[in-house]
Amino acid sequence: MLVQFYNVSKVYPNGVKALDDVSLKIERGEFLFLMGQSGAGKSTLIKLFFREESPSRGQIFIASRSIVRMKRSEVPKLRRNIGIVFQDFKLLENKTVAENIAFAMEVVGSNTRDIKVRVNEVIDMVGLKGREKSFPGQLSGGEQQRVGIARALANRPLLLIADEPTGNLDIDTSNEIMELLFDINRKGTTVIMATHARELVKAARKRIVMLEKGRIISDSPTGDFVI
Repeated sequence: MLVQFYNVSKVYPNGVKALDDVSLKIERGEFLFLMGQSGAGKSTLIKLFFREESPSRGQIFIASRSIVRMKRSEVPKLRRNIGIVFQDFKLLENKTVAENIAFAMEVVGSNTRDIKVRVNEVIDMVGLKGREKSFPGQLSGGEQQRVGIARALANRPLLLIADEPTGNLDIDTSNEIMELLFDINRKGTTVIMATHARELVKAARKRIVMLEKGRIISDSPTGDFVI
């Protein structure tokens, strides 16, 4: 088991209860969609995975380690095992495709030779061969998201979290990004994708966890739920 949430609640200082007694288990190698309306608790749940937030109550284990009891000094190591893909890409505009990906490895202290090899690997993996020296402003939205995915994969994470990765893309480009994420999952990486894109989810036939008002209201292993 890669991820285990036990009776997790999160109440913010202003009194807003973002999560209410959430229990969830995710196997290694799973692909899971996280769905729910704005305010359902998806963003808070995602922040708990990499300790940007801590729960008010409950326990969270990733790879059998409690991240609630984890020392602050251990959090960077946890985050190296989690890749994050954002809706708005969050690329460094003054760095090329290769430099954006390399930066993710530089900040964790990887050596120059390993960086060069891995950058070429992930560029190939996401279908951006020949675009290594391009800057983000020279890329389409789909290409920018591929760079974001490559950067998230650079440190070989156990878990890839994609937060609305198709939110700013047209339907054809969204389908291409989905196929890329499925391929990454088939190669062994666990993928959690938060999304509002119901048509993409319907077509995928993957596990869906639905949140409403901070609680899990359904957990369907093959995405069989009424839209």
